[in-house]
Parts: sequence; C-alpha cells; structure tokens
Amino acid sequence: MKCYLDNAATTVCLPEAAQKMQTVLCEDFGNPSSLHNMGMDAENYIKESRQIIAKTLKAKPAEIVFTSGGSESNNLAIYGTVRNRKRYGKHIITTEIEHPAVREPIAALEAEGYEVTRLRVDSHGVIDINELEAAMREDTVLVSIMHVNNEIGSVMPVEKAASVIHERNKNTYFHVDAIQSYGKIPVFPGRIGIDLMSVSGHKLHGPKGSGFLFIREGVNIAPLIYGGGQENGLRSGTENVPAIAGLGAAVADLFKDQDSNIAHLRKLRAMLVEGLEDIDGISINGPEAENAAPHIVSVTARGVRAEVLLHALEEEGVYCSAGSACSSNRPAKSRTLSAIGLKGDALEQTVRFSLSVHTTEEEIKYAIGKMSEIVPRLARFVRR
Repeated sequence: MKCYLDNAATTVCLPEAAQKMQTVLCEDFGNPSSLHNMGMDAENYIKESRQIIAKTLKAKPAEIVFTSGGSESNNLAIYGTVRNRKRYGKHIITTEIEHPAVREPIAALEAEGYEVTRLRVDSHGVIDINELEAAMREDTVLVSIMHVNNEIGSVMPVEKAASVIHERNKNTYFHVDAIQSYGKIPVFPGRIGIDLMSVSGHKLHGPKGSGFLFIREGVNIAPLIYGGGQENGLRSGTENVPAIAGLGAAVADLFKDQDSNIAHLRKLRAMLVEGLEDIDGISINGPEAENAAPHIVSVTARGVRAEVLLHALEEEGVYCSAGSACSSNRPAKSRTLSAIGLKGDALEQTVRFSLSVHTTEEEIKYAIGKMSEIVPRLARFVRR
C-alpha cells in the first residue's frame, strides 16, 4: 500500500488542474499580452483564476498578484516592502521559527544593515503578543510572521498581531506567510489588517511553480522583476498561464466544501495522534489539537534516528519527512524544534506526518500500524 503523508512538502496535482493546464499549454496557448483573440483567451484564464482566489479571501481581484510560488511571494513581500519604505526606517520584526523563504531574505537584509528582532516562541511554538507589542518601534517597516508553522503545526495569532502592529505604527506593513494555512484555516487578510500574504500552489493540489501574493489595496511595494509591467508592474514577464489556470482550478476545488474538508482533516489528525501516542517511546510536539493546524503532526520517536525511521517506513510504503522539505537535502538541526525546547537526541529523532483532504482513514490506520511495528523494533538497536 502506498501511504503518502508528506503533504506539507507537496501535494498531488488535482486531475482537473492538470487537465486545464494541458488545455492551456496545447490549445489556448496565446500570450495574454497579445491583442488578438488567442491572447484574450489566455488573459481570461488569468482573470478567472484571480477572481476565484479573491473570492476565497473576500478580497478584490486586483489585490492578487501571481508568482512562481511561496518563495517568490515571500521575497517579493519582504524586499518589496523594505525597498519602498526606506524613509520610514530599517527595523524588521520576525520570529525564530520562520520558513527559510522568510528567514533567509531577512538575514540577507540584516547583513546589509537592517536591524532585526526575532520573537521567541513558547513550548507550543506560538509567539507572545506582548513581546511583539514591546518590539514595535517608530522605525519598524515590516513585521513578517508565518500563520502556521510547517514543522509542528502551531498557529500564530495573526489577527491579534495585526491589531497590535497597526495600533503601534501605521507605517509598518504586516506580512503573513500563509503557505501552510491557506485553505485549511479560514483567514480574510484585508478584513483583519494583514497587508501582504503569501500562498504556494503546490501545497494545495495545484501545480509546482504557481502561487500568489495578496497585497491589500493601498499597500505599495517595489517589484523584484522589471520588464513588461505584467501583474500591475509588480511581476514583469509573460505570465505562466497554464500554472495560473491550474492553480485556479485547484483553489476552486479546495474551497468547494471547505468546512467539510477541514473537519475531515481534524478527524484524521486526531486519529493519527491517538494511535501514535499508544506506541511506547512516542511523543507529540507542538500545540494541543484545538490550537493546532488540522494537517500537521510532529512526532519524536525516542531512540530512533529520523533518517532511519523514514527509510524503514518508506520500505512499507509510508512517506513522511523530517523537518522542512524546502530547506535542502542536507541534514540540519531544526530551528523550530530547538525553539520549542527539544534538546539533544530528540532533535534528530523527530519526523513529520502531514495530511491532505484526499488522505483516507485507511491510510492513517495503515501508518499507525507500521509505526507500531517499526519504532519498537528499531529502538531495540539503540546503544545503551
């Protein structure tokens, strides 16, 4: 049996999305900037996807800028903000547990002379709003906080954060990396004061190489790419119409019955946690169920190296991961796990299971069964 439980890394592309991409690639392949009918047809695919996405956010279509994915969206939000707001200061606030696509651009800006405050998290992976409030300054130009942590599923209080940020400094932009939350936790960025929000297509059954950045009306940032002025001048270059069309199809399907999808994920997560906790040597990291994202479970198997466990599970058809799949293939200690207090061997004995709306109860039961066989067997080989 093939049991894919690594959906926080990537998801299978929805057949409807793939089919739409095929149509755009091979039939409606015009350049959306062309003035003839084939160009207009291509432009209509972009308009349709923009409208679909905007509706899910209760936003305006003009507030959606298409990108190549989450990393570009994050970089555009971060660099676009600081380049356009130099006159307001050079102070940035972020957290200790951001994804590399946020952490590394901010580190690069720090090397250029920007001052960075990194908020700590508690044992559940959540920031303290009071610490955020205390960190705000007159020269704070950007606050960048992820909505859901990709390793442990902690959910940040972004609505409270938005309120504090804009009360303390009306010139500060608030960016949220929603790559692990969009479609799984309802959020309406413009209504709660989020200025910029990043989303990746391949995390929600869309194609790789697709994504978007929500930019609240009235928020002005500088582009990273200059040229023909596509995407309202913020992302020049001929649009990737097949990917954009596929992304729109995937979003439409994901939000068709969002409440049922979220309930399904929560039921499966609870089943997985309950089953894993019955295995000797297993502990669950991160927040309690009611405060956790519905699709991510971080598991420490005492005495079993994550890499060994991953390969043992893979041989049985169960696919999960250790840490972030987006950082690189090089092993490294997790900043997130360190930040929530894991120490020593536990940092190298932790794996992540992540679900999708297409995950089944049968797959969860199968994974639990294999974990109950493999973990005790591997733990017996630990040197004592």
